[in-house]
Amino acid sequence: MRGFPVRPAPRRLALAGAVLLAAGGLAAVVMRPAAAATATTVSVDAGQALRTIDGAGVGMNVAVWDAHMNEAATSTLLSGAGVKTVRYPGGGYSDGYHWQTHTVEGGGYVAANTEFDPFVAMVHAAGAQPIITANYGSGTPQEAADWVRYANVTKGYGIKYWEIGNELYGNGLYGATWETDKHDSHTATTYATNVLQFVTAMKAVDPTIKIGAVLTTPGAWPDGIVGPGDTQDWNHTVLSIAGSKIDFGIVHHYPYSTSESELLTKPQTEIPTMMNTLKSLAPNLAVAVTEANSQYALNTSPSGLYTPDMYLTWMEQGAFNVDWWNMRNGTDCSKVTTIQGATDYNDGSIVSSGASCEPAVNTPFPSYYGLQMLQKLGGAGDTLVRANSSSGLLSAHAVKKANGDVSVMLINKDPSNDATVSLNYAGFTPAAGAPTVYSYLKNATAIGSASAGTAATQTVPAYSIAVVQLHKGSGTTSASPSASPSRSTSTSASPSAPAGTCRVTYTKQEWQGGLVATVTIANPGTAAINGWRLTYTFPGDTKVGNAWNATVTQSGAAVTAVNASYNAVIPPGGSTSFGFQGSWTANDASPASFALNGSACAS
Repeated sequence: MRGFPVRPAPRRLALAGAVLLAAGGLAAVVMRPAAAATATTVSVDAGQALRTIDGAGVGMNVAVWDAHMNEAATSTLLSGAGVKTVRYPGGGYSDGYHWQTHTVEGGGYVAANTEFDPFVAMVHAAGAQPIITANYGSGTPQEAADWVRYANVTKGYGIKYWEIGNELYGNGLYGATWETDKHDSHTATTYATNVLQFVTAMKAVDPTIKIGAVLTTPGAWPDGIVGPGDTQDWNHTVLSIAGSKIDFGIVHHYPYSTSESELLTKPQTEIPTMMNTLKSLAPNLAVAVTEANSQYALNTSPSGLYTPDMYLTWMEQGAFNVDWWNMRNGTDCSKVTTIQGATDYNDGSIVSSGASCEPAVNTPFPSYYGLQMLQKLGGAGDTLVRANSSSGLLSAHAVKKANGDVSVMLINKDPSNDATVSLNYAGFTPAAGAPTVYSYLKNATAIGSASAGTAATQTVPAYSIAVVQLHKGSGTTSASPSASPSRSTSTSASPSAPAGTCRVTYTKQEWQGGLVATVTIANPGTAAINGWRLTYTFPGDTKVGNAWNATVTQSGAAVTAVNASYNAVIPPGGSTSFGFQGSWTANDASPASFALNGSACAS
């Protein structure tokens, strides 16, 4: 969290019955006007695994200023949203929080009944596990080790995931201060060196725990900046010193948007590039996104669409954990607005904090229903498989279950038009009959379900989410989908791309002497591209290093990228991306033109 929260005004405790009715989907159905329909194609490859959903995959933040944190209703709400990991003690508070005294440096507000043991009991009642942020800013390795000892030795809680501090790059090193850090030096070098001491002390108590260190979010301030007293930027410094000793890297994702339409592009436009950058820095390091939310339209329908799209895209790209900020955060009631026909309270909560301008405490916001829809798609142990949409206004995600069944999530981001979706499948034959379809409509206060459409055709209303649950038919095996092949693997199919049916976007994040680039190939044509070979020339002296999602070779300034076996086909209206880490000396100018299978592309 980028700073301490707005403490909510005093509020009354809502009736639990009202809370559970809303969360359980018993509220009234929202009527919506008829809308025109647009045609979209979604291709699901049930044989191409992206990642198994981790047991810690769907997470949530709570904070010790929330007086409702450890109430029974919280466990019920978390369980109802499929949350499996709960982070404590609360964002920026973590670097001032002393667990033994249950106090925060500087007199920060701590609500009654938010102590550690009741928190663990609440989390276990929800069927989830804690993730703990140890106090780096004003704490010591010994204090953190004592917390591990109390939790896992004295109490036997078996808490697996521990972080060393929260957003320590906000300690003043780069000119902005929101995070407590009482060390004499605030450099990335100091943080990384001290992380080694925390890891040693904590793992001496319980060597089975997994420990994460703070990284800057790729592409977001202050990523790429070399702070005073360091010789490299934050991520390069931390990973060079502590990378071999930590178990995962921690990033936070708060996209900046100025409109609903911009917000809804962020999962696809930001997350793959962020993960590509992290992979280029530390290919084998696990990644946890321990804070994330929409930052815009927080309590209205755009956030409901954004939430599952964001979680699933991070998971598909390789993150093992994503935690929404926050369960209940609080708000400034002077910032209430209207977005897409509903009241937005500018509250980062997933359920109402109960502020004076808000509905009753615990009333679910659209982001809560978005998480519930993710649960309808799949859960821990299910395999995320490849799903491609022909339209930028419709996101598609899919899972394959151990019994061979497949579920598909369709997110219609068009506020005006329904989407008529044609679905096709590889590695899966759906059973006959109408599938079960769960739906969350614009501004609804419940999730609906019905037997609707077919496995091949679904209509998704404007600004809504549908999850289509499909049983396997004859000809489908229950075998696990094949894992993505190594980055050096390429297809032997003969490439085909009609002239003029490609558009290439080249983006990069650069620093002196280095860069990470992402190349996206879009197919605006009416026929699929089956196998691709992209060629281009660097105007400067860029040299390609590690690459992913393509085999990339270089001869002088000329570069050739050939598809991997799993991304050989680019459907009409679809796209695919690959990336690489590079180096340069004098000039890393971007290529001016590209050719796909010998034909020039637009750029």
